[in-house]
Amino acid sequence: MSAGVNRYRCDLRDMRFLMFEQFKIQEILNKGPYKEWGEDEVNMILDGVYKWAQEVPGPLNHSGDKQGCVLKDGVVTAPKGFKQAWDSLYENGWRGVGLSEEHGGQGGPDTLAMLAGEMISGSNTAFNMYSGLTTGVFEVIEEYGTSEQKKTYLENLVNGKFAGTMCLTESQAGSDVGAATSKATPLGDGKYKITGTKIYISGGQQDITENIIHLVLARTPDAPPGTKGLSLFIVPRDHLDGSGTNNVVCAYIEHKMGINGSSTAVLNFGEGGDCVGYLVGTEECKGIRQMFKMMNRARIFVGVQGLAVAGAAYLNALEYAKERKQGPSIKEWKNPAAEKVAIINHPNVRRMLLDMKARVEGIRALVTKLAMHLDRVKLASDEKDAAYHQGQVDLLVPLVKSYASDEGFNVTVSAIQVFGGAGYLQDHPVEQYCRDAKIFSIYEGTNHIQALDLVGRKLSQNGGENFRTFLGEINKFVGTNKSHESLGTEIARLGDAANALGATAMRFLGWTQSGKFDLVPLTANRFMEMMSQTAVAWLLLEAALIADAKSKDVADNHPDKAFYTGKIFSAKYFANLELPRVTASADNLAVEDRSALDIPDAGFGGW
Repeated sequence: MSAGVNRYRCDLRDMRFLMFEQFKIQEILNKGPYKEWGEDEVNMILDGVYKWAQEVPGPLNHSGDKQGCVLKDGVVTAPKGFKQAWDSLYENGWRGVGLSEEHGGQGGPDTLAMLAGEMISGSNTAFNMYSGLTTGVFEVIEEYGTSEQKKTYLENLVNGKFAGTMCLTESQAGSDVGAATSKATPLGDGKYKITGTKIYISGGQQDITENIIHLVLARTPDAPPGTKGLSLFIVPRDHLDGSGTNNVVCAYIEHKMGINGSSTAVLNFGEGGDCVGYLVGTEECKGIRQMFKMMNRARIFVGVQGLAVAGAAYLNALEYAKERKQGPSIKEWKNPAAEKVAIINHPNVRRMLLDMKARVEGIRALVTKLAMHLDRVKLASDEKDAAYHQGQVDLLVPLVKSYASDEGFNVTVSAIQVFGGAGYLQDHPVEQYCRDAKIFSIYEGTNHIQALDLVGRKLSQNGGENFRTFLGEINKFVGTNKSHESLGTEIARLGDAANALGATAMRFLGWTQSGKFDLVPLTANRFMEMMSQTAVAWLLLEAALIADAKSKDVADNHPDKAFYTGKIFSAKYFANLELPRVTASADNLAVEDRSALDIPDAGFGGW
């Protein structure tokens, strides 16, 4: 691979496998809200988005990172080409694939929209930040806004005239959203005077769109303390009647480690004059409930980002490993005259590549499973069916956000290692992928917050039924397939992991009831990793069984033969080398080590 090449790559064959062979998207096509969608339409979107991602935002990824954003006189200039790419994105309708037709979207399945989102994000993560949050604003107003608000904003959010942001964080509050102090003073007629400062606002200011619609959490007079007293407001950057600025002032843009083409702003609301906001819906103090709609979507969106960058990094590393010749084969290591071979022939490089492959495919399967549950909620035959699918969505959200973001970063680190010294240079894209990916485990709720959400809320949700169902489905899979001739050993390991996971969940309950509650936040991240590893292994093994059966009917020289074989080895590798970590983690947690809790502050050092 020559220096400077930065062509986006994605595995469309794996996407089609997940949709059509493993999760059977065809079962929901031509029905209900997807009655106008068939397999041809789904494939056309996949092909179209991939071609567009390679040709339009992909070439801007490196240049956008180098140029970054510039703030001058309150106006942020995005990197060169971003405005044209934005216009092209919305002219093609790629961001509206999963949005309702009623307001200008294409009304396609969430599953398709998420995989399309992977390609948009993987080609240019910073560029995708602007449109990803815009989609979230659309969904909040669509669900909670008044009919007038829907009429005013939704079409312009779908057609790209307006961008959107979510404004939660304040410097004194950080992740403690309930400590927010921004104020909303009633002006009558559903209007409020908004004052306060929000930080870390992705896309908070830019010169790409006609307007920006900020969703702002603020506290009305006499509202109760904490999150219960927060209301959500629609705050346009500029007045919609063309009368000028709404006094949303960009005071600063952050200088970041990565995603430099995305402007991360400090916004002052009400600086220099009145800033007018409009209550979302008609009731005050409903802001957190309304914002959680966007936050949950944003958490899934971050998981897709982790997948997207990991997938691109892996395929770049794979291509480099096939081309880069260095050293003789291990079989000829004593022969100084031996021919140099491509580094994909070296055992440790092969291990790194298979490790990356298994993680990328596993994360993509996890994302796709969540998305299919979302789609099936819309097609549910009754309330019980809808509750089942929604319960699995709720359970999987923290896994998708945390595991995809953590492992997405780890995959980029491995990709750099495959490139060796070249990977540390900006001549190749993996260095940027690594920098861009680090933020994923931090924003939209740090991964520890995801872990607390999982163990503190999601495990007990619906009386614990959602988690019991999750484990039950894994155990049913194990019981049905544990005698498989070639995958039985790995499937048995899955059963051991599921048992260890269930026992650890019960241990958490015991700690809560026995006065050892502080052990729960201490070990929550470990449990979330255990659950993620178990879920990913389950989905990889499920895919491997499908691949094993189908490969028997495929000619050796057909590309699908290699593809199916690769799926089998991904599953075997992950099950044999990752699942034992689940049982080991369960044993570690059972020790109830309190070292991190009991060490005195002075014991940490820094004397």
